[in-house]
Amino acid sequence: DEDRDWGVAPTTALRPPPYTAPTPIEIPGARSVRTDELKRLVTAHAEAEKPLLFDVASGEGHVTLAGGLWWPGVGRGANFLDIIQGEFATRLEQATGGNKSRPLAFYCVNSQCWLSYNASLRAVALGYLRVLWYRGGVEAWRAAGLPLGQVREPWAAAGALEPAP
Repeated sequence: DEDRDWGVAPTTALRPPPYTAPTPIEIPGARSVRTDELKRLVTAHAEAEKPLLFDVASGEGHVTLAGGLWWPGVGRGANFLDIIQGEFATRLEQATGGNKSRPLAFYCVNSQCWLSYNASLRAVALGYLRVLWYRGGVEAWRAAGLPLGQVREPWAAAGALEPAP
């Protein structure tokens, strides 16, 4: 469903719950990327071109993109002035070393997950310049047979790689 157009209009406002619903194709202020493009960026030779990968899905530990950092909760909230935005700003500053030009890719389960859309909007609102929204998420990555890892703890990176099914 990574390319499926449900006719949902893009918005610059955070979507409130429920977060599981069809998403737009595009996102204002960021760039929507497909699996093939994200794969190319992740395997880039220039370290500065490789995006930091942020899995923003809720719930328990789970399978995610290899090397992805699990940041649950950052896609929730009602507006850009909430406590989530402040914590998110601090963690992004730490993760990027203050480099607002570092590519950042946000994703969750699939194209029916607003958490990654919201997290992308939050990064744009903080002034990050190369925000990527990976709409296909873990399901599209897995379907392409690309490397997966396991996240067990929030705010941590994916652990040992698992072979693609």
